[in-house]
Amino acid sequence: MLVLVLVLRLTDFVKGSQWFLRTSTAVAISFSLAGCVSIAFKGQPPTPAPEAKGQPESPAPNVSQQPPTPVPAPPWETVPSVASSPSLPEATANRELLEQSWDIYRKQFIQADGRVIDYEASDRSTSEGQAYAMLRAVLIDDPTTFALTLKWAENNLRRLSPEGQVIDQLWAWKWGQQKPGKWGAIDKNFASDADIDAITALILAARRWNRPEYIDLARIKLRHLWNYSTVAVPGGKRYLLPGPVEAFVPSPSTVYLNPSYFAPYAFRLFAQVDRDRDWMSLVKSSYDALEKSSKVSAVGLPSDWIALDTKTGKFQPMPASSPLQSVYSFDAYRVWWRVAWDAAWFDSPEAQRYLNTATKHLQAQLGSSLRLPARINLQGKPTVTYEATSQYAMLYPALSLINPDKAQQMVEKKLLPRYKQGIWDDESAYYTQNLAWIGLLPTTAINLQLLQPQ
Repeated sequence: MLVLVLVLRLTDFVKGSQWFLRTSTAVAISFSLAGCVSIAFKGQPPTPAPEAKGQPESPAPNVSQQPPTPVPAPPWETVPSVASSPSLPEATANRELLEQSWDIYRKQFIQADGRVIDYEASDRSTSEGQAYAMLRAVLIDDPTTFALTLKWAENNLRRLSPEGQVIDQLWAWKWGQQKPGKWGAIDKNFASDADIDAITALILAARRWNRPEYIDLARIKLRHLWNYSTVAVPGGKRYLLPGPVEAFVPSPSTVYLNPSYFAPYAFRLFAQVDRDRDWMSLVKSSYDALEKSSKVSAVGLPSDWIALDTKTGKFQPMPASSPLQSVYSFDAYRVWWRVAWDAAWFDSPEAQRYLNTATKHLQAQLGSSLRLPARINLQGKPTVTYEATSQYAMLYPALSLINPDKAQQMVEKKLLPRYKQGIWDDESAYYTQNLAWIGLLPTTAINLQLLQPQ
C-alpha cells in the first residue's frame, strides 16, 4: 500500500539565528529531523516558560482503591547514590572548556529527574536530546547523569499501542505538553539516529562502569532497531532508515535516506555485541550511500536528505514536491562527526577517503575567506548569508584528521569566540551546545579499550 507522507517544515531565521524547526507528518505519523535546531549567531533568545524546570515527568495516573503490587525496578534504573565528578584526561585539548560547558549544560538543560529540555521548541524533550546527554555523560565519565537521563527516557519515551501495550524498545521522538496541565509523548514514532546514539552510549557505559545490564538493554534495542529501521533493497543491500518504513519508503522502488544518520563506528560496535544481525553490512552500505549521494552535489557535499531508486541503485535529489530537501545544511553537518569518529576510532580507510574527498569544497572556502555559509545548494551556491557554529564544530574533527592546521585556525577564529561562560552562541541553543561539545571533544579522549570486543 502506498503511503503518502506529508511533512511540513517551518524554519524561522531572525538576524542570522535559526530559532527552531518544527516537523509534523500526516497519516498519523511524524518524526524527528534530528539536527533541526541550531543557533547560527547570537540573537535574542526565546524566553523559557517559568515553570519549565518544574514540569512533572508525566501526568498523574488514576489511582485505584487497592494499590498495585510493587514491581521491582529494572536494573538499569539504579542511579548512583553518590554524585559524579565528571572529568576528562588531563592531556585532553580544551579540557577545562569541555568540563565547564558540560557542567553548565547539566544545570541549564537537564532537570533533576533527567529530562533534557529544548527551550527553543516549546520546552519539549526529544529522544535526540536524551541520547546526546547519555553519549556526552559516558565520554566525560559522569555515571549519575547517564543513569538519570536513561531512566527518564525509558520511563517517558516508551512507544505504546492505543491499548497501552509496549510496541518495542525504541523511543518516541517527541515529548511535551499535550494540552494544558498534561505532559507526555506527543509523537510516538522514532528517529533512528537517537536510538543509535543511545545504544552506542549504553555499550560504552557498560564497559566503562562495569554495568552488564546496559549491554542487555542495548541488545534488545538493537534487535528492534534492525527489525523496524533497516530495509533490504533488491540485490540484497540493506540500508538504515531514518524512522518508520511507512514514512521513508513511499513506493516499492523509492527509499528516502538521511546521510547524517549513518554511523559506521556505531555499527562496528553493534557487531561486537549482537552477532545475530549483520551490522557490518550497514557499514558498507553507509559508505556506499555517502560516496554516491555526495556526487549528486556539484561540489561533492552530503545532503540533508537524498532519494534512492532501488531499481537502478542510483541516488537522486528529493522530489521537488517534497518538503525534505537535498541541500547541505544543519542535518548534513553531522556527517563529518560520524565519519571522523570511524576514522579515528577504527582506523577506517573508507572514512579517511570520504573525508579527503567530500571536504574539498569547504576547505577551499575556508582557505579563501575563512567563512562558510550555513546552507549550500546542489549547485554549490550559498542560499543564506549567515554562518552556523554547529557547522564549524562538526567539521572540526574531520579537519583535525586531514588538515590539522586549518582545524586549529577554525577553532580559534570561529568556535572559541562564540563561547562564553559555558555557553556557545546563546543560552537557549540546545542543539548548538551538543554539536559544539561533541565536535570539540578530541577523538583521543576515549580509552581505546572501550572500543574493543569484550
